[in-house]
Amino acid sequence: MSDDKIKVSARAAFTEYMKTRKLRKTPERYAILDKVFDMTDHFFIDALYSSLEADAYHVSRATVYNTMELLIDCGLVRRHQFGNQPAQYEKVAASGIGNHHHLICSQCGKIKEVKDPELIRHINSRRYTTFHTTYFALYVYGVCSRCMRRNRKNNKTNT
Repeated sequence: MSDDKIKVSARAAFTEYMKTRKLRKTPERYAILDKVFDMTDHFFIDALYSSLEADAYHVSRATVYNTMELLIDCGLVRRHQFGNQPAQYEKVAASGIGNHHHLICSQCGKIKEVKDPELIRHINSRRYTTFHTTYFALYVYGVCSRCMRRNRKNNKTNT
């Protein structure tokens, strides 16, 4: 699905969500939605706010935070908490971003998304008698190759 079609689908889903909950459909909420769907990676709310400001779209931080909560509740955005970092967010395309897991470097904080079809198949095949799985999030912590190289280099110079 093209980016424009994804954005149109997200706008329709958000409009329906606000309509059913009798929420106001404000231009600020749609501007935030559009900016979220322009993001390509995980992002912090401060980066979203700065991006809106850079485009000369002035909206309060409270509006950004409140709208993000609506987008999460609507299923268009997911919030992730990686270790002790501030929360990060990622858009969820109307068709779903697909289940994936995150590799998080515990030294530099770098995050890499990984799709492992075998692992996804295994998790999706699990059935729970009193629970229906809609998606999953898996965080794998370790040390990235860049930090490992830096650690080896530092160990060699210290010996």
